[in-house]
Amino acid sequence: MKYIKYLVIGILFGIVMTKSEAISWYRIQEMFRFQAFHMYGIIATAVSVGALMIFLMKKFHFKSLQGAPIKEKISEAGVYRYVLGGIVFGLGWALSGACPGPMYTLLGNGFTVFIVVIASALLGTLCYGILKKHLPH
Repeated sequence: MKYIKYLVIGILFGIVMTKSEAISWYRIQEMFRFQAFHMYGIIATAVSVGALMIFLMKKFHFKSLQGAPIKEKISEAGVYRYVLGGIVFGLGWALSGACPGPMYTLLGNGFTVFIVVIASALLGTLCYGILKKHLPH
Protein backbone atom coordinates (compact mmCIF):
# COMPACT_ATOMS: atom_id res chain seq x y z
CA MET A 1 0.00 0.00 0.00
CA LYS A 2 2.90 2.37 0.67
CA TYR A 3 3.94 2.15 -3.02
CA ILE A 4 0.58 3.30 -4.40
CA LYS A 5 1.97 6.80 -5.01
CA TYR A 6 4.52 5.34 -7.45
CA LEU A 7 1.77 3.50 -9.32
CA VAL A 8 -0.24 6.73 -9.59
CA ILE A 9 2.82 8.65 -10.83
CA GLY A 10 3.50 5.89 -13.38
CA ILE A 11 -0.07 6.00 -14.65
CA LEU A 12 0.07 9.80 -14.98
CA PHE A 13 3.42 9.50 -16.78
CA GLY A 14 1.85 7.01 -19.21
CA ILE A 15 -1.08 9.32 -19.89
CA VAL A 16 1.26 12.26 -20.57
CA MET A 17 3.44 10.12 -22.86
CA THR A 18 0.37 8.94 -24.79
CA LYS A 19 -1.29 12.36 -25.11
CA SER A 20 1.97 14.08 -26.15
CA GLU A 21 2.50 11.39 -28.83
CA ALA A 22 5.94 10.65 -27.36
CA ILE A 23 5.19 6.92 -27.71
CA SER A 24 4.39 7.20 -31.41
CA TRP A 25 6.86 5.24 -33.51
CA TYR A 26 6.24 7.70 -36.36
CA ARG A 27 7.18 10.66 -34.14
CA ILE A 28 10.36 8.88 -33.06
CA GLN A 29 11.19 8.04 -36.67
CA GLU A 30 10.65 11.70 -37.62
CA MET A 31 13.06 12.71 -34.86
CA PHE A 32 15.83 10.33 -35.91
CA ARG A 33 15.43 11.46 -39.52
CA PHE A 34 15.45 15.15 -38.49
CA GLN A 35 12.07 15.67 -40.16
CA ALA A 36 10.13 17.22 -37.28
CA PHE A 37 10.75 19.22 -34.11
CA HIS A 38 8.01 17.55 -32.02
CA MET A 39 10.18 15.07 -30.09
CA TYR A 40 13.07 17.52 -29.78
CA GLY A 41 10.62 19.95 -28.18
CA ILE A 42 9.56 17.31 -25.65
CA ILE A 43 13.18 16.42 -24.89
CA ALA A 44 14.18 20.09 -24.61
CA THR A 45 11.31 20.69 -22.21
CA ALA A 46 12.36 17.70 -20.08
CA VAL A 47 15.99 18.85 -19.99
CA SER A 48 14.95 22.42 -19.12
CA VAL A 49 12.66 21.27 -16.30
CA GLY A 50 15.39 18.92 -15.04
CA ALA A 51 18.00 21.70 -15.07
CA LEU A 52 15.61 24.04 -13.25
CA MET A 53 14.89 21.38 -10.61
CA ILE A 54 18.62 20.75 -10.05
CA PHE A 55 19.17 24.49 -9.67
CA LEU A 56 16.34 24.75 -7.14
CA MET A 57 17.55 21.66 -5.27
CA LYS A 58 21.00 23.21 -4.88
CA LYS A 59 19.70 26.66 -3.98
CA PHE A 60 17.27 25.44 -1.32
CA HIS A 61 19.39 22.47 -0.15
CA PHE A 62 16.80 19.77 -0.78
CA LYS A 63 17.22 16.47 1.05
CA SER A 64 16.46 12.90 -0.01
CA LEU A 65 13.48 11.01 1.40
CA GLN A 66 15.87 9.56 3.99
CA GLY A 67 16.97 13.07 5.04
CA ALA A 68 20.45 12.95 3.48
CA PRO A 69 21.75 15.94 1.49
CA ILE A 70 21.61 15.51 -2.30
CA LYS A 71 25.05 15.80 -3.94
CA GLU A 72 26.43 15.53 -7.46
CA LYS A 73 28.80 12.66 -8.13
CA ILE A 74 30.19 13.16 -11.63
CA SER A 75 33.84 12.31 -12.22
CA GLU A 76 35.80 12.28 -15.45
CA ALA A 77 35.30 8.51 -15.62
CA GLY A 78 31.59 9.17 -15.10
CA VAL A 79 31.38 11.34 -18.22
CA TYR A 80 32.84 8.50 -20.32
CA ARG A 81 30.28 6.10 -18.87
CA TYR A 82 27.43 8.50 -19.63
CA VAL A 83 28.54 8.95 -23.24
CA LEU A 84 28.90 5.19 -23.78
CA GLY A 85 25.60 4.53 -21.98
CA GLY A 86 23.92 7.22 -24.08
CA ILE A 87 25.14 5.58 -27.28
CA VAL A 88 23.82 2.17 -26.22
CA PHE A 89 20.56 3.78 -25.06
CA GLY A 90 20.17 5.62 -28.38
CA LEU A 91 20.85 2.47 -30.40
CA GLY A 92 18.24 0.57 -28.41
CA TRP A 93 15.80 3.42 -28.85
CA ALA A 94 16.39 3.56 -32.60
CA LEU A 95 16.08 -0.23 -33.01
CA SER A 96 12.98 -0.71 -30.84
CA GLY A 97 11.28 2.62 -31.41
CA ALA A 98 10.92 3.29 -27.69
CA CYS A 99 12.98 4.23 -24.67
CA PRO A 100 12.30 2.45 -21.35
CA GLY A 101 9.43 4.62 -20.07
CA PRO A 102 7.28 4.39 -23.20
CA MET A 103 7.94 0.64 -23.54
CA TYR A 104 5.56 0.01 -20.65
CA THR A 105 3.16 2.69 -21.87
CA LEU A 106 3.05 1.08 -25.31
CA LEU A 107 2.37 -2.31 -23.72
CA GLY A 108 -0.40 -0.69 -21.68
CA ASN A 109 -1.84 0.78 -24.88
CA GLY A 110 -2.18 -2.71 -26.35
CA PHE A 111 1.01 -3.04 -28.40
CA THR A 112 1.82 -6.55 -27.16
CA VAL A 113 4.92 -6.83 -29.36
CA PHE A 114 6.63 -4.70 -26.71
CA ILE A 115 6.69 -7.74 -24.43
CA VAL A 116 9.69 -8.83 -26.55
CA VAL A 117 11.34 -5.40 -26.19
CA ILE A 118 10.78 -5.33 -22.42
CA ALA A 119 12.07 -8.91 -22.08
CA SER A 120 15.17 -7.94 -24.10
CA ALA A 121 15.78 -4.89 -21.92
CA LEU A 122 15.46 -7.01 -18.77
CA LEU A 123 17.81 -9.64 -20.24
CA GLY A 124 20.34 -6.91 -21.04
CA THR A 125 20.08 -5.60 -17.49
CA LEU A 126 20.58 -9.12 -16.12
CA CYS A 127 23.65 -9.62 -18.34
CA TYR A 128 25.08 -6.31 -17.11
CA GLY A 129 24.51 -7.38 -13.52
CA ILE A 130 26.37 -10.63 -14.13
CA LEU A 131 29.24 -9.00 -16.05
CA LYS A 132 29.45 -5.79 -13.98
CA LYS A 133 32.50 -6.82 -11.94
CA HIS A 134 34.42 -7.64 -15.16
CA LEU A 135 33.65 -4.34 -16.93
CA PRO A 136 35.72 -1.14 -16.72
CA HIS A 137 33.94 1.39 -14.54
